[in-house]
Amino acid sequence: MRKKWADNRMDDGNGSQVPAFPAQLARADMVAILDRARGIAEAAGRADLVQRLALAGERVSDPRLRVIVLGQLKQGKSRLINTIVNADVCRVGDDESTAVPTVVQYGETTSARMTLGSGDSTRVVPVPITEIHSVTPGSGHGADDVIQLEIDVPSPTLAEGIVLIDTPGVGGRTRRHTTSALASVPGMDAVLWVTDASQEFTAPEMSFVRQVVGLCPAVACVVTKTDLYPHWRDIVAADHAHMNKDEVNVPLLPVSSLMREHAVKAQDQELNTESGFPDLFAFLQHSLTNNEATTRRSVSFDVAAVVDHLRMGLTAELEALRDPNHGMDLVDRLTSARTMADQLRNKSARWQVTLNDGIADLVADIDHDLRDRLRRVTREAESAVDEGDPARNWDELCAWLEQQTETAVGDNFVWAHERAVWLAERVAEHFVEVDSPDLPSLHVAGVDGSVLPQSPLSGLDVGKVGLAQKVLVGMRGSYGGVLMIGLVTSLAGMALINPISIGAGIVLGTKAYREDRSHRIDQRRMNAKTAIRQYTDEVSFQVNKESKDRLRSVHRVLRDHFETIADQTIRSLGESVQAAQQAVATAVQERDSRMAEIERHLAELDQVARAAAALEPQ
Repeated sequence: MRKKWADNRMDDGNGSQVPAFPAQLARADMVAILDRARGIAEAAGRADLVQRLALAGERVSDPRLRVIVLGQLKQGKSRLINTIVNADVCRVGDDESTAVPTVVQYGETTSARMTLGSGDSTRVVPVPITEIHSVTPGSGHGADDVIQLEIDVPSPTLAEGIVLIDTPGVGGRTRRHTTSALASVPGMDAVLWVTDASQEFTAPEMSFVRQVVGLCPAVACVVTKTDLYPHWRDIVAADHAHMNKDEVNVPLLPVSSLMREHAVKAQDQELNTESGFPDLFAFLQHSLTNNEATTRRSVSFDVAAVVDHLRMGLTAELEALRDPNHGMDLVDRLTSARTMADQLRNKSARWQVTLNDGIADLVADIDHDLRDRLRRVTREAESAVDEGDPARNWDELCAWLEQQTETAVGDNFVWAHERAVWLAERVAEHFVEVDSPDLPSLHVAGVDGSVLPQSPLSGLDVGKVGLAQKVLVGMRGSYGGVLMIGLVTSLAGMALINPISIGAGIVLGTKAYREDRSHRIDQRRMNAKTAIRQYTDEVSFQVNKESKDRLRSVHRVLRDHFETIADQTIRSLGESVQAAQQAVATAVQERDSRMAEIERHLAELDQVARAAAALEPQ
């Protein structure tokens, strides 16, 4: 059943229409709960818990949904973004339009700025809005390159908390577009993969989509330009078949930016529905809601964990005050628990062994996986070389090899990301007895453009032979035949050069030319295989270094994260033991007042805990 246009559109103040999302869930309650819990932790002298709540507050302070728009060249990415925000912010044209990553976000007024960088230093420079379409990587000031272009637009769609990132088309003039696009995915909240309706998914597109799905929880494939191709429904059906075959379960959204633009101008409800944009806006709305739910769930978990740490010492002291005889047993139990937690901090702790062994296995497995993938690519490329003369299709073979290499490296990094998350879960199991730890954010995947070789494969001799060289090769081969047969026939009284010797020379000359051509083809095949092996070896060398660096970073992140959890638990148990011991020694006349004070603190913590639990999405 079609929804009425009025149900999902709102006026932007200029007479044009844009989608209306539900009001963004209020964040004041999360901020208030975090502030209240932070105040209690500060009063208790727990700077470690205050820091944990501060990190949670940083997630709340920037709730925007970051949506990156990816796709191959000339698929309609930039026009799609322009249509979503109802403004001409991204360059559209017949050439490779998007030159630098472009961030389109909400602003009270339309403005632009570009981030310039050289080495490790960056700076932001304002850009006149009339010049945004002329910004290129080399249009920076001095030696600085343009890293990113940011554009603020007063669009109600973006005001709901959506940020759109336009990217250069993958497979462009430089292969770094593909790798840098994949490197951006792990830090995004949603991905729109854009392809047009001219043809069904290609193998490189499906490979890239599989990698993206492994890195981001919210992905949609947008099929554009349905107005240009009458057979677009057949293309969408074929795309569905490819996705089902590869078990890629993401929405497939056919849209027409042109129809949407006409629908906005004409206020045509049926045309707007036909454009497919209501389904696209529904996906963005769903992603926005899920992002809000994830933030609430994270804040609820952190506040509940902090409350548990603060409640631990108060509960132990209260029990000891209520029953001094039972207090010593409580002290013994807490001391035993603290000893168990203290063991987690030792270098020989089980979680440390699990982490160290897991990282070592992970490094070996990732290295072997990369070598195996590159060897398969090398074997396929060499098989293609053996099928004919590599000089005839060397450019196509180079492009294929680069694309397959990028896919192999991307799959390797995605697998490394999945294995790192799995390892973090295994390490966390060792803390279940003393705490309920959360997992750190790990960004192992994402292939930066610097990982792959910057220089393309070396050139190959095309093997063109001129007429003069052909004649010389033939004459060199025929000389022996003419002389040998001429000498034999001279015994019969014939001249040295006669029809028989000439015929023999032609036959042997032709044979010599064919052997020379075959030798030159074999030489080109050998040179081609050498170039292919050199390229894949260079890829393996650079990617191995990058992969090991990232896994060492994962090791440090996991080690520091779980050491922090162990320290927090040890401190909470230590203070609980001290509080219980003091409670046992407290005089009778002081117990009642202290018990009342503790009960007030526990009641306050219970209120915070209930408020945190209320943040959990229903």
